[in-house]
Amino acid sequence: MVEKSRQELATLVLSLAREQGLKVATAESCTGGLIIGALTDIAGSSDVVDRGFVTYSNEAKQQMLDVKASTIAQVGAVAEATAKEMAYGALANSMADVAVAVTGVAGPGGGTAEKPVGLVWFGLAQVGMPPIAEQKLFGDIGREGVRHQTVLHALSMLKTSLSA
Repeated sequence: MVEKSRQELATLVLSLAREQGLKVATAESCTGGLIIGALTDIAGSSDVVDRGFVTYSNEAKQQMLDVKASTIAQVGAVAEATAKEMAYGALANSMADVAVAVTGVAGPGGGTAEKPVGLVWFGLAQVGMPPIAEQKLFGDIGREGVRHQTVLHALSMLKTSLSA
């Protein structure tokens, strides 16, 4: 049932983008490519999906997505500004019209009082609009749980932006 909702969301995102002639890109850290994987699991997705960036390290975020070193130094990898820069960087370094980005603490370790396990920042960028960010605190629901919920929320953000 949970997989069905992921597949349904991905199918809807592809359909909405296809209807508008739009391309999609992803920038992923804590999900390691699961969002782009959900989209490309659907046959025929190549007319909508442009590319996915898996930027697990800070260096990759900087090199592939143009995230500023100063941003990471000031606020860290798991932060609103970083998520926005990741989304904008995915848009700027692709042929996409809309991009979603995720950066978070999937666990089981790595959390702090300020950035606990289950904290994920989402970024969304669209051509002609400033990037936006959302924070979700999924809690310590296990690494797989955090990553799965992150994929669902990222797909929901894409769906919402394409439905507007």
